[in-house]
Amino acid sequence: MATPDPSVRNTRSFNWFLASTFASAVGRNGYHIACAWVLIASGHGSGAVAGFFAIISLVELVTSPAAGWLADRFDRRNLYVIAETMRVVAAAALGTVLMATDVVWAIWLSAVLFATCDRVALTASQSMIPSISAKFSLATANSMTFFLMQSGSLVAAGIVGVLLHASTAMVTFGAISIGFALSAIIMRVVRHGKNPAEGAEDARPSSLVIDFQFLCLGAIYALLYTGGMLVSVIGPSFVFDEHGGNAIDFGQLESSWSAGSVLGALLLIPLVHAARVPALQFAILGLSAMSFALLKALDPPFTLIAFATLGTLYNLGRVALEVMIQSSVSSATLGRAKGVLHSVGVLLGVVLFAVVSVVADDVPPSSLFLAYGVILAIGTVVLMLLSGKGTNVGFERDSGEHPNEVVPRTPGSSTLPG
Repeated sequence: MATPDPSVRNTRSFNWFLASTFASAVGRNGYHIACAWVLIASGHGSGAVAGFFAIISLVELVTSPAAGWLADRFDRRNLYVIAETMRVVAAAALGTVLMATDVVWAIWLSAVLFATCDRVALTASQSMIPSISAKFSLATANSMTFFLMQSGSLVAAGIVGVLLHASTAMVTFGAISIGFALSAIIMRVVRHGKNPAEGAEDARPSSLVIDFQFLCLGAIYALLYTGGMLVSVIGPSFVFDEHGGNAIDFGQLESSWSAGSVLGALLLIPLVHAARVPALQFAILGLSAMSFALLKALDPPFTLIAFATLGTLYNLGRVALEVMIQSSVSSATLGRAKGVLHSVGVLLGVVLFAVVSVVADDVPPSSLFLAYGVILAIGTVVLMLLSGKGTNVGFERDSGEHPNEVVPRTPGSSTLPG
């Protein structure tokens, strides 16, 4: 029997990776939507939802560097499977516990475990992309990955919205656990190369270089990340309190965001080759600020268009930053790079959640969206001024010819020891 062509085997493995990514996204987004809506529907208000996402952000802030270190030192596929398996058990347990105990504390405690597993799973899986992307460039491979992630989120928004409306929390979280189970099973089929740290018994990954460009990218990530989390925190109250909607209306909001995110992933493929990336980044931030501000003046169904636009801009910016990291950081330090970048991004989110927890019950959700639009506009102007002074805030476009090429850092950069 002829030996399968390695390129064909790698392509099949990448396809299985995409399938696992899709199943995990269904579970992940389903969990966030279900928890947010259960908190609102049980009468605990936006403060409880903000507290839920604040816990997630604080846990991610603490665990992201550790998750990156683990992804650089141990088998990334095995780490992913372990994390997904833990979420299978936790989701099923949460659905059962909610039937007999206080909703707020059960969901808040579950957020600690879910956020920890989420960082390990995401860091491990996304660090695998350069080694399993087969013949695809990093731009194409990441666009496909994010496309499947957002497609999974879109499916979750529709399914969970219906389940919350027609059934119990136990049924909803049981369905969520199935998504994580499928993800873990499928990932076992994926073949990938050994981590650089596993190449020799005494091998150590090289140090991660942190320079001003890396910090600027962290600031851009923070602005994008916080905007996305703000939609999750304020979205339920925006629908339920300000516009008098129900679970189906909330599902439509989440579906609009997810549909826009799918489009954002696809847009990167032509734009990353046709546009200057710094200009693209500033356009994404500026248009996002305008879209957040417009939510103050719009009523349904036009608000759905605004949320779809925000989803498009959010994912376009996230995928572009992901390509930059993978093309400018060595595979041996990719996990730690992602961990550090995510921690920087979460810092701004933690501050935002603290503010929302204090004022959420006194300020209309649309006013909070408007306020963040102003913050986003100011941040964009600051980054543009830094760029105008010669600071390199952008990154090299990925041609697809040398996807793992390391871009040299400027002299004087600091490093994170291995």
